[in-house]
Amino acid sequence: MSRTTDLQKNLFGGTTSNARQFGMISTLVAIVLLFQIWTDGLTLTSGNLIAVVSQYSYILILAIGMLMVIVAGHIDLSVGSVAAFTGIVVAKAMQEYDLPWPLGIALGLLVGAAIGAWQGFWVAYIGVPAFIVTLAGMLLFRGGNQYIGNADTVPVPEGFRKIGAGFLPEVGPDTGYNNLTLLLGVAACAGVLWREWTARRTRREMKADLAPLWVTGIRLAVMFGVIVFATLRFAGGRIGTSLPISGIILIVLVLVYSHYTRNTIGGRHIYAVGGNARAAELSGVKLKRVNFLVMMNMSVLAALAGMIFVARSSASGPQDGLSWELDAIAAVFIGGAAVSGGLGTVSGSIVGGLVMALLNNGLQLEGVGSDMVQIIKGLVLLLAVAFDVYNKSQGRFSIIGALTRPFRRDDPAAPAPPAAPNSDADKATIAG
Repeated sequence: MSRTTDLQKNLFGGTTSNARQFGMISTLVAIVLLFQIWTDGLTLTSGNLIAVVSQYSYILILAIGMLMVIVAGHIDLSVGSVAAFTGIVVAKAMQEYDLPWPLGIALGLLVGAAIGAWQGFWVAYIGVPAFIVTLAGMLLFRGGNQYIGNADTVPVPEGFRKIGAGFLPEVGPDTGYNNLTLLLGVAACAGVLWREWTARRTRREMKADLAPLWVTGIRLAVMFGVIVFATLRFAGGRIGTSLPISGIILIVLVLVYSHYTRNTIGGRHIYAVGGNARAAELSGVKLKRVNFLVMMNMSVLAALAGMIFVARSSASGPQDGLSWELDAIAAVFIGGAAVSGGLGTVSGSIVGGLVMALLNNGLQLEGVGSDMVQIIKGLVLLLAVAFDVYNKSQGRFSIIGALTRPFRRDDPAAPAPPAAPNSDADKATIAG
């Protein structure tokens, strides 16, 4: 096998490649490079990257929950309204009842869980399609937001604003960078190295094929390069800014949900239900419980996203959450999820969300009007998915196909040819 084949198989599509989980990474890189040139270097400045994470972290949080909903074969149209409703409830509780902001966050999560239980009950136990339930929820909770807030803005206290507008504090000696952000970068590099080492050790113990060491070295070098670059960008912002608190919340959620969906029984049950609900139920999967928990989890994450947005905006208002569900759904489908369910990854959805976020950010930096931004985003979504689906149908390299390869169920092995009869009894059986 040539070095080129080794590199292609193991770095970008083989069974030992982590890169296949980032199905739209090439599109993301192309968008970054395009706008980096177009904006004369503004896209990758520390200030702009910090602003992107701060402004779009709530959409990426929604994309995590929406992925699980779509993988299970459903859709949730209510996430924007749930976020807005939770935001106004928490803001009112802190303003009128002097509720401490930590308890306000807990209240918001409980409100999200209650809404999720309500919608999950109708979907899982009554059998109403999630599209209808969440469409009703979109209207119900949007009206609830305006009723409770009297269609007015409600400010939130300073402490609460930290989760949406706060940054890692400055500690330790003056290095010219934010030291805590630097430590997070070092920890990320160590985590990548440990994961690669344990993966190779596990495959060696299983006597499975290992990627050549030089391919592993290239993969690690690329990942280290990305981590180091991002660390220095976020740590090198103006004084008082660094990695946003909302970004840290997002990172924690990505790690937790990636582990859950890939390495736990509950996570695999979600994929089983989305792939074939009837077969999953016959195999012992508790179908109703899976659907209930998926819908409930989505509303909890929507509540969290709503609180982060309100914290960043310093107030809750009647226009919060408008069209958030569309951005979250677009992120998930660009990231490789299948419309019919059963396929998709958390990391792919995050990359899909970053594609939309950086596209939106780059167009804004160039002064493109909001009308054209919506038109371009819609075309990019349609063309990106259509081009990938076409390539897959033609047997060519497919970005989404590479992303979904670990979970694919539609590629059965070719049936083995029947064995030649070697006895008179066998011949009689075939003839009969």
